[in-house]
Amino acid sequence: MPTLREALAHGGAVCLDAASARIQVGRLNADGTGTWCVSEEEAGIGVFDCLRRLEISPREVSTWIYCDGPGSVLGIRTVAAALRSWRVLGNPSVFSYCSLALVAHTLPDQGEIGVIADARRDSWHHYQVGQGLRRVVGSGLSGRLVMPEGFRSWSNHPLPFDRVPYDLALLMPRALDAPLLRGSDEPDAFLHEEPSYVTWTPQIHRGPVK
Repeated sequence: MPTLREALAHGGAVCLDAASARIQVGRLNADGTGTWCVSEEEAGIGVFDCLRRLEISPREVSTWIYCDGPGSVLGIRTVAAALRSWRVLGNPSVFSYCSLALVAHTLPDQGEIGVIADARRDSWHHYQVGQGLRRVVGSGLSGRLVMPEGFRSWSNHPLPFDRVPYDLALLMPRALDAPLLRGSDEPDAFLHEEPSYVTWTPQIHRGPVK
């Protein structure tokens, strides 16, 4: 997996993150620093407003970096849909990263702290350096846990956990050499497994048997 430093080495990139309650859009420099814009609007408005305020034209972007989850599925899919459209404009490079992995690789006690986010139905996304991303039921969580600020939760909280900032202006420079990125030819939201569907077989409606 490439690092942020490798992806930014050829002229920087534009980062889009709609995983939390705060939309974050940044023009990144080679050292991970950058100019950031934050919006409290929903993703369909906030992402484009931030691009406008940063005076970023999608036609001019050669490298996109975006968060594919876990987090707000609607926000992430809004970003992914926009990226699929913008790829037609000039075939830019697109990389994705995991929100929880980004946080985990900036913690002082890497490998000892689990970063969690609600996966609904009493299950949790869990990332720990050295173990990767997995989904576990609440009773399966253990050890010290943290959750990024701005990530919503619906299930009853498992073990006690601390909130940690989800501020990309601070996180990105600290995670420059972490193997976070994946090439993304078809940008979309991350799924632990592809959904399965039951095939419906059409039948002629019949009246009740008397």
